[in-house]
Amino acid sequence: MTTYSIMAPIVPFRPEQLLPYAALTQWSDAHRIWQGQALGNDPFQDFAHAAACGFRVPTGTGVTLMPLRHPQQAAIQAHSLAVASGHPVVAGFGPGAVVFQKNLMGSPYRSQLGAVREYVSVMRALLEKSEVEHVGEYFTCHSKLPAAPRPPVEIGLGVLRPRMARLAGEVADVAITWLTPAGYVRDVVVPALRAGAEAAGRPVPRVVVMVPLALAAAERNPVELAAISNTGHTMLPHYADMLRRSGIETSTQDPRGNAEALLAGDAFLYGDKAELADRLREYVDAGADEIVLNVTGVHMKYGERASLTELETLLEAVAR
Repeated sequence: MTTYSIMAPIVPFRPEQLLPYAALTQWSDAHRIWQGQALGNDPFQDFAHAAACGFRVPTGTGVTLMPLRHPQQAAIQAHSLAVASGHPVVAGFGPGAVVFQKNLMGSPYRSQLGAVREYVSVMRALLEKSEVEHVGEYFTCHSKLPAAPRPPVEIGLGVLRPRMARLAGEVADVAITWLTPAGYVRDVVVPALRAGAEAAGRPVPRVVVMVPLALAAAERNPVELAAISNTGHTMLPHYADMLRRSGIETSTQDPRGNAEALLAGDAFLYGDKAELADRLREYVDAGADEIVLNVTGVHMKYGERASLTELETLLEAVAR
């Protein structure tokens, strides 16, 4: 059965700013609360703060960027959050853009897939066996993680293109997509995941789709909302390539045109409650196991109260 979760549509400067969304997750039918990567806060610490304030809910990071932390530290943070919250954690990771890798490490990973494979290998050994002996091209780790009772930690990978999807099928528990139209998930992501899982002789990872969307209203401009929440992504080469593969052409010179293309290509959804519920069911039919409602555009344009109301309305719509 497909579940529905929420993306915190805010980059909190203070962890208490996350609490209204953690509360909504706890009190509604939302399955999990997610945060993306930001450079002004750490999502693992934000979620731990929410748990300490009494909002103990399932959490997910989608996705945290690998250059920011060694895989041992990633395993420790995911383990600690599961212990603190008392709920399952999806620890989602990805290599990030090549320019981001250069800025932090001096040069990018020689092989994106090779670095991701090693990262997951170290994390899995620590989380499942409590120790690791790994010497690789990208990471070395000889260490132990003290065993302690905790809820499950799933290792997720950010997946946009077929080769990363196939690798996720081989090594990950969860494949996390962003801005991927339902048709692309069905025709590209899921088949590649299955191929990787079959080659490795393991179950197909769960598919989590982050879906940017907004409810239609007379005073709203859907192009503006799509641009506010997604222009940064459409300017990155790996997102542009994924969108091109899904039939959506973007340009680094035309943010408004990119937003219009996202709307036309069903990468950003806009409509009334019934329309959005139907469009989200297309992701269910495409193979999504968890759909994450992302109303960042609404939050950035209209504020916290509007985004909370929007999420409540959408959760009620998909529950029917």
